[in-house]
Amino acid sequence: MHPLVSALEGTLIVSCQAYPGEPMRDPRTMAQVAAAVETGGASAVRAQGLEDIRAVKAAVDIPVIGIWKDGTDGVFITPTLDHALAVLDAGADILALDGTTRPRPDGRTLAQTVEQIRTRFDGPLMADCDSLDAALAAADLGIDIIGTTLAGYTPAREKTTGPDLDLLHQLAGRLPTTSALVAEGRVHTPDQAAAARTAGAHAVVVGTAITHPTTLTTWFRTAVTDA
Repeated sequence: MHPLVSALEGTLIVSCQAYPGEPMRDPRTMAQVAAAVETGGASAVRAQGLEDIRAVKAAVDIPVIGIWKDGTDGVFITPTLDHALAVLDAGADILALDGTTRPRPDGRTLAQTVEQIRTRFDGPLMADCDSLDAALAAADLGIDIIGTTLAGYTPAREKTTGPDLDLLHQLAGRLPTTSALVAEGRVHTPDQAAAARTAGAHAVVVGTAITHPTTLTTWFRTAVTDA
């Protein structure tokens, strides 16, 4: 296992993202958010978009997991080889990309994409997966981090209320020791984060519940107005 990945064991990773059109959709703001979660004890951060990756990289001392979302349907998380190489050029320490078996926009398979990436980058890769089969296939390619990021967001699995603990349990017993299992997706409370770790996650990613005040506000607003 890559030393950078080994160091993440038993830690919290925080995803620092804002959506287009939101008040916080600014690389400087995301860099400040990343610095704030580093102060709070995050072991690494996920950053989206080339400008955000550059800004966050300059603002923190912890590893930056870089992605580039392009589009809204199908494969859109670092969807092509060109996107992946651009994320690396922006300074990401760990490259995350779609790890599903769906067709990719540039016609390459995940295996072909990883093969080309490895000609330029020997650091950790993270596969954002949606199912047991996709996760195992990504691990077979030597991908260092297997994330449950897309579980419930494709037809492969039903969307659970919280993190997909069943998938975590399945993967914990089947992934090779060279790949680290990371829980990501709908981890909204400390108890859910602890449950994900107990289910076998090497590390846990939290995003919305820490870094997205618009969503947090709607949760509390709904609770108050419905009371």
